[in-house]
Amino acid sequence: MKAPPFRLTIIHPCVGRRVGQRGYIRTWKMEPLPAATIAALTPPDVERRFYDDRLEPIPFDEPTDLVAISVETYTARRAYQIASEYRRRRVPVVMGGFHAALCPDEVARYADAVVIGEAEELFPRMLDDWRHGRGSHVYRAESRPRSLRVAPDRSIFRGKRYLPIRLVETARGCRFACEFCAITAVFTATQVRAPIERVLTEVRALKRPGQLFFFIDDNIVSDLAGAKELFRALAGEGIRWVGQASSTVACDEECLALMRACGCQGLLIGFESLGAEQLGQMNKGWNLARGGPSAAMATLRRHGIRVYGTFIFGYDHDDAAAFARSVNFARDEGMFIAAFNHLTPFPGTPLYTRLEAEGRLRFPAWWLDPAYRYGMVPFIPRGMPVEELEQRCSAARRAFYGWDSIFARAQARVNRHDPWMLLNFLAINAMHRADVVGRNHLPLGDAAWTGELLRVS
Repeated sequence: MKAPPFRLTIIHPCVGRRVGQRGYIRTWKMEPLPAATIAALTPPDVERRFYDDRLEPIPFDEPTDLVAISVETYTARRAYQIASEYRRRRVPVVMGGFHAALCPDEVARYADAVVIGEAEELFPRMLDDWRHGRGSHVYRAESRPRSLRVAPDRSIFRGKRYLPIRLVETARGCRFACEFCAITAVFTATQVRAPIERVLTEVRALKRPGQLFFFIDDNIVSDLAGAKELFRALAGEGIRWVGQASSTVACDEECLALMRACGCQGLLIGFESLGAEQLGQMNKGWNLARGGPSAAMATLRRHGIRVYGTFIFGYDHDDAAAFARSVNFARDEGMFIAAFNHLTPFPGTPLYTRLEAEGRLRFPAWWLDPAYRYGMVPFIPRGMPVEELEQRCSAARRAFYGWDSIFARAQARVNRHDPWMLLNFLAINAMHRADVVGRNHLPLGDAAWTGELLRVS
């Protein structure tokens, strides 16, 4: 008699949920590529199921042999709740992801197996061990992969209502070393690229009329030579895409021309601050190179590239005037959209280590503290009280997404290049306007969950 197939359940946890909350934050409903990568690494003779905690209930009583969860710092508490439900039913749970790399000892307390490193290197061996009854508790990568050769298996997304943007990863990591950045902490200021042919194959399979792609690379131009090679290869594909880049891209006219020629519509750029002292403290002084943010914005506009600018507040030299300066700059420079958030010390980063040494952390592990809510300031700033920092961030978002600001930014030629672009500009800004405070004070984890977190004995 043939043995039944081994059953793997892949879970993507939500950040959190209020008691009685029905829908989920629309801007957070993007396809979770880590889950699709795990699916791609799973042998065909293993039966797979996938559940997205943001979109659907998790059937904890459905029979399965192993549960796999990719954990980020913001989803850690909910991931441990989900793991506890399965482990209470005697189903083993394996966890990996960014938070496992940042806090391996913590994750290992709530998982039967923890994968520390990239799934491409470790997941197949871990899965083979557990399906054959020889599973270990810790799987740690000895080195980074030389190339991202495994394409995600997006078939697990069928029937689920994600935002209509398609996510593609062409590189992982970043060569810069910003003090606050968890990406740098995990990948130690390195970047690994995917083979161009693999990227082209993915893009061609996903391409549809009007389709927009999001290249989710942490910094698509971190390896400038590799990025230019990719852009040249994409030039004939006829796609439209957005991505994330450092402001240094504005110093390379050739790169911008190549990006525009291959369909770049916009970039998320971390300007973070307009102050030299703040940028110096965060190890990001290069943002001021060659004329700084204003010159960078002018160059990007000239190439027809729209900007999603991000700003963070709470560094030691920030004062009340920093908020208005940043909002006015983002509005006057015609940013497509922008984010105004307080500084968040992620575990494993130089920032977290510094604030911990200075005794300025309000919560030893804010991501697990039941009192912490999304949008709360988890450290003690020097320039203003905690409550003022939080309130000024909310006020900055309200000001930037006020109708007067939206209509003023709509006048920028880059944002109204054609009727379709103007319509998208207005729709996207209206969506962000509706969500200015929607995620504020969202609990981490499911507030309705009444169980206890089960630790590995």
